[in-house]
Parts: sequence; structure tokens; C-alpha cells
Amino acid sequence: MAVTGEHLGTPLAIDDVDKENLAYFAYCAAGDFRLQRGRRSGLLRYPPTTACPWTRDREYDWVPVEGRGAVYTYTEVHHAIQPAFRAKTPYLVLFVDLDTQRGEPTEHESLRIVGNLVTAAGELAPPEDVHRVGIGTRVRMVITPVADGLAIPNWTIDTDAAQPRLCIQFSERL
Repeated sequence: MAVTGEHLGTPLAIDDVDKENLAYFAYCAAGDFRLQRGRRSGLLRYPPTTACPWTRDREYDWVPVEGRGAVYTYTEVHHAIQPAFRAKTPYLVLFVDLDTQRGEPTEHESLRIVGNLVTAAGELAPPEDVHRVGIGTRVRMVITPVADGLAIPNWTIDTDAAQPRLCIQFSERL
């Protein structure tokens, strides 16, 4: 069954033929972050796909994964294309290295999950939080409900984690 919803004024839809994404977002909607683990490779993958990128095996299991990690890179949005996002600028889109499966299958690889920087309540983070984030900042996942069967994984600063002394930040925030 297709799933539709709206997030910050933007319509979202997942067609019924997209069974992997329907399952992924349904787990998120249940407050349960899960990723596919290839049965042959034993490796987790993201985004959800029909086959393992390492073995092409189509057999997999959905396994629970802890939503904690460090910012790998990010972009700071100042010009929002969607009208509903304009009042929220600047906001961050984070690409986060999960602590799970870091350095596998090679030392340079990691599970990387994309999401916005949000408050602990799931709202886009205010400018004072935006300016605290850099490469290496420790974050934890916050799942933002959208509709029945649909929720979006996002990130908030992990206040329980030791933060790096110096996070690498892009220029002086133009």
C-alpha cells in the first residue's frame, strides 16, 4: 500500500512497488531504526536496495541499528527551494557516519545516513545549534513522524557524548 504524507509543507509519497523503502520508513514510523543486512555478505547497507552492493545477493534481513555517529560532512542551506523551508533557514543537511559497521568492508568505508539537524523534539534546529555543528560533531538520531507508516530519521547534537575539541567547520559561515 502506498504511503503519503506532508513534511514542512512538502508532499511525500512512497509507491507500493517500492517495498524496500516502504519497509524502511515503516520501521522508522514505529520508532525502530533498522537497516538491511545482506545474508551472504553480513554487511548492513543504506539506502534500502533490492540487492547487496557487495555480493548482489537479494536475500537480506532487517536488523536494528543504533542511531549514533559523527558528522562526516554537511551542507548549510541558506536558500530554501521549498517555500515552507524558507522561514527555517539556515538549516543543515548532515551526512553521518554511524558508529555501527565503521571501517567495513574496508577501512575507508562506513554506513552513512543523511538527515537534517533537528532539536530533540524533531524541529529543524535553530541557528545557535546550526553554528555548533562541524565535521566530527557527535549526533544521535531523532525520528520525526510524518504520517501513518512514514517517519524521517534526522539528527540532533548528542549532548551525552564527548564532543571533539575542534570540529572542522566550513568557512566562516558566509
